[in-house]
Amino acid sequence: MLGAVLDPLRSAVVAACSAALVLSGCSQPAAPAPVQAPQPPVQPTELARFYDQQLSWGPCADYATSSADRAAFDDEALECARLEVPLDYTKPDGRTAQVGVLRHKATGDRVGSLLVNPGGPGASGMSLGASMSRRLERSPLAQRFDIVGFDPRGVGASTPTIDCLDDSEWEVERADLDIDPSPAGVAQTEAENQQYAQRCTERSGGGDVLANVGTRDVVRDVDILRQALGDQKLTYLGYSYGTRMGSAYAEAFPQNVRALVLDGALDPEQTTVQRTVDQNAGFQQAFDAFAADCAQEPACPLGQDPAQATAAFQALTRPLMDRPAPADGGARTLSYPDAVTGTIQALYLSDFWPLLTRGLSTLASGDGTILMRLADMYNDRGQDGHYGNGIEAFIVISCVDEERIADRAEQGELIRRSNEAAPFRDDGRGVVAALDPCAFWPAPPTSEPHVPQVQGLPPTLTVSVTGDPATPYQAGVDLAKALSGSLLSVDGAQHTVALQGNRCVDDIVSSYLVDLRLPPDGARCSLAPTPGG
Repeated sequence: MLGAVLDPLRSAVVAACSAALVLSGCSQPAAPAPVQAPQPPVQPTELARFYDQQLSWGPCADYATSSADRAAFDDEALECARLEVPLDYTKPDGRTAQVGVLRHKATGDRVGSLLVNPGGPGASGMSLGASMSRRLERSPLAQRFDIVGFDPRGVGASTPTIDCLDDSEWEVERADLDIDPSPAGVAQTEAENQQYAQRCTERSGGGDVLANVGTRDVVRDVDILRQALGDQKLTYLGYSYGTRMGSAYAEAFPQNVRALVLDGALDPEQTTVQRTVDQNAGFQQAFDAFAADCAQEPACPLGQDPAQATAAFQALTRPLMDRPAPADGGARTLSYPDAVTGTIQALYLSDFWPLLTRGLSTLASGDGTILMRLADMYNDRGQDGHYGNGIEAFIVISCVDEERIADRAEQGELIRRSNEAAPFRDDGRGVVAALDPCAFWPAPPTSEPHVPQVQGLPPTLTVSVTGDPATPYQAGVDLAKALSGSLLSVDGAQHTVALQGNRCVDDIVSSYLVDLRLPPDGARCSLAPTPGG
């Protein structure tokens, strides 16, 4: 079932080209397993062969997993390698995993490596590294740092690779409504979600792969990567979910941190339920801002009264549940879930609002092509019809990172609260209180909400946008406080902002990364006015 309650957490840069979507929705699950206690670090001698490895750098062409990557990686200035890490850190002599790494070497007096992660979880850091190295080509950061992107274990070019559905199965999933709240409808949705969990287990390499794919293990990979890159200390920029990775690394290895920029923050103390509700409220806020902007145009497809925009959107999209709209000249059809998904894709970044206006206008005329293309971006579907594994990775990693709901009444209450927070995405058919695929997962969660213990951590910088739809502003305030670090507030309406062209933000971030100079307390920047504003 593709019926998002929690949406992907990745940077605005990635929002334009790739993403991930959670399956929600699930037959009788086993009793939930308790969260595992944190594993004590393996003795350094047992990991010596991993920490002491030498990376073998070469051309990046063989690391591309999409047509876009094939074009981006065809650059002599880029070099790639694979990092070997234990699949299970409690069994360092057992199976191993390989992490794909991409590097653009510093052009001047090198400080070290700048590791970047776009979020998700499930988005490709190698793709971000390639695009960021071009965007920052003439900047002080490219002169002083090797720009390094990596695909976390299970993602993109890394192996074993998370795999749950083939391309044809994804097309079926995207058309699946799962809107029947009756006991029979709930049972059907749960059977589908149970099958999804089984497919992930079988196609991704077994239960031990799924058990060890979470952030707990990724940050240990990052520390091995830091050493393999020759850096005594880690310099890191994480967007969205990447802030969780950064704060988790700070807790596990505070003594190994040089600088952390965390943009679009997840509050480590917040429960999954509360974050889901808050995120839905954030998207409704973004929808309302879009509607107000659209209403300034006489031909706005939602009308000239922003207070009626949600009802207008529902009237435009809900009929798709019974009559999907033709798209791509009739070669495809736009389903109701894809119409909502395409809309959410455009709400990540206000630059997409004009395209969303066009998409809704053409849908009113019976053509779903633009919203379908936006949904393709969100769902990681290439123009060739091939799906990347970002969506599967998002679900799989979330199943070991997030708290689980194993009670249908609790699941129903979460969906009800989410619909109240974001009525524009409510299908109006009633709450389908089906458990999601994580309720059937073959391994217990490896993380839980808590206050990070970061004694000895040097000063960090958290960036938070006031109108961020996916990671609300307050989460950045809370994360900065939890890390006893600095906060840069940015007035605007988009998800993440660092090193994306805003001079005020970029100067502060660059000064911190290069010189470790923090902004003054209360530092604030502003984005350009939203379209039409």
